[in-house]
Amino acid sequence: MSAAGPRLWLIVPAAGVGRRVGGDMPKQYREVAGRPVMAHTLERLYQAFPDAHLCLCLSPEDAWFDPALVPFTHWQRVPGGAERVHSVVNALAAIQTQCQPDDLVMVHDVARPCVSSEDLKHLYQAALDATEGALLASPVADTIKRDNGQGHIACTEDRRGLWQAQTPQAFRFALLQRALGQALSADGIGVARITDEASAVEALGLSPRLVSGRRDNIKITHPEDLRLAELLLSSAGAPRET
Repeated sequence: MSAAGPRLWLIVPAAGVGRRVGGDMPKQYREVAGRPVMAHTLERLYQAFPDAHLCLCLSPEDAWFDPALVPFTHWQRVPGGAERVHSVVNALAAIQTQCQPDDLVMVHDVARPCVSSEDLKHLYQAALDATEGALLASPVADTIKRDNGQGHIACTEDRRGLWQAQTPQAFRFALLQRALGQALSADGIGVARITDEASAVEALGLSPRLVSGRRDNIKITHPEDLRLAELLLSSAGAPRET
């Protein structure tokens, strides 16, 4: 991160309960490769951007959080919302008086602990030049089938030009705040269609840049994802990178 560039703010929504993973605690606190998922995720971000300011969005009822999980010097706890988008909106509101419109904001899933420092730095550089924002993503590699609604194949989709969105996703502060505010307004696209920050920016008629990222930047969603993350993080000597 260049000292001459805009300030960098990291928003990590971590207020979810992760019901699909199961267990007796939210997935961000499940242990993988000897540490909670959240610890790995925050460490990866810190290794790439040690001077960034972190906004960690947590449920007010969170009984598992330990401040020792956070490696950042500059960070603050922000109340999480009912949905991911509400957590991000809360974080933007919390830092509004400290931000310049052109400051860079990166939003990253707490459940993506395997993101690489190389990809994080590539995204940062791309976002500096992308006025409409940028996000990590990977080209769709699998054959995609559309369900006919009755458990059978309706058709095979053309996967050319299709990308699977990842995080982080990076936007200028003013743009992201405007996009999310418009999406949540009475005439906006609504919560159900704000599946990521880029979808809200797209609703403004803009086209964020796709930055090719590693396929092992997995999101822990199902129980088997925990086992895969364990393998990835253990083999990488997680969580520290050079």
